[in-house]
Amino acid sequence: MSDIFRRDPRAQWIARNRLHPLHQAVATGPVYGPSGLLRKNPHLVGFIGSNGLKRIDRSGVSDHGELGGRRQAASTNVVSLPLHQVPEPAFYIMVVLDLVSGRLNGHDKDTLGLAQQLANRHHGDGAVVAVAFGELKEQSLAQAGVDRLIHFNSDTSSHYNPEQRCHDLITVAAKFDPQHILLPDSINGGGDLGRRLAVKLQQRPVCGIWKLNGDTVICRGSAGKSDITRALSKVMLVLEECSEPISETLHENSLIPFGSDEPITTKLHDRGNISVDPNAIPLAEAGFILSGGNGINDWAQFHHAASVLRATEGASRVAVDDGNMPRERQVGATGTWVSAQVYIAVGISGAIQHMQGIGQCDKVIAINTDDGCDMVKRADLSAIGDSTEILKRLVELVEQRQQESSNE
Repeated sequence: MSDIFRRDPRAQWIARNRLHPLHQAVATGPVYGPSGLLRKNPHLVGFIGSNGLKRIDRSGVSDHGELGGRRQAASTNVVSLPLHQVPEPAFYIMVVLDLVSGRLNGHDKDTLGLAQQLANRHHGDGAVVAVAFGELKEQSLAQAGVDRLIHFNSDTSSHYNPEQRCHDLITVAAKFDPQHILLPDSINGGGDLGRRLAVKLQQRPVCGIWKLNGDTVICRGSAGKSDITRALSKVMLVLEECSEPISETLHENSLIPFGSDEPITTKLHDRGNISVDPNAIPLAEAGFILSGGNGINDWAQFHHAASVLRATEGASRVAVDDGNMPRERQVGATGTWVSAQVYIAVGISGAIQHMQGIGQCDKVIAINTDDGCDMVKRADLSAIGDSTEILKRLVELVEQRQQESSNE
């Protein structure tokens, strides 16, 4: 027998593919280089790279290596999570949630994770109070790290009204006197609202925060090319992946009655939403995407279904290479990374590049004939069967509901 160390190419491929059923068994073992030296595996969750960033798992893979939607993973873990309670908080950390479409997105969860870090810095006697505006559909606030909740849900809070929201936040801040007020530095309202709030409070905000470092924060500068160390401030605008989301504790999420928000005279008036072509919305900004792959047999029906559902069209690389969809519609690591609230994958098996591109999507729905494909394993909801028949029935149900609504 030769003493030359030999690598297993298949095992190395499985170790890189987190969606493979044997990934956990292979990835947790030692990885050796061609010379036989032990290598660090940068694909493992929790790996800290040379830039100091820790790898965060957003694939929906559970701790036991089973693939499933985030809803299934959360439902199995909630029962065993320890309850974190702060009956008499020594201080508060206030978080203003974006709540796109009434639900938490990844940016909100990361912001809550950073808020819990700040609340637990000194003996763990701080509490995170979250402020929500408008409709609230989220059911997992306790799992996300919310100790106290203040919900403004009047007519003045249900639409774009930054002046009113800023006034309400000042009222909340005056009552709770939080040490820090955190907002997502996003285009969904947190960035604009945070800067308005800082001006009203006469505070200098810290923007672009991506890491907490003791009593200082590290911010991104020069379009993300340099790091700036800043002291903690009253108002802080944080970037996505500034912290790991809360996953190991269950929090109280107790609702604090705060009365109705007092209407004020504003200079801005929301004239409501206007109807636009869903395909005019860039894929990276679309909230509802219907994506087609190699399993689509009737592309005319696919386009009609997207029109009825008012969804932005996407496609897999195979569908683009075959000429069925334009290149700008390609979803995945080699196309466009998307962060839709709802992503429907029709006839897409789930190549690793495509799965990487939809990693930020909230809810994934799979329509496929193969109940063992990676997309079905990743999906929160799956429909197994012929895509033509399923889309036909879906369109009929939507058109029927629209007809009933118009008759009311």
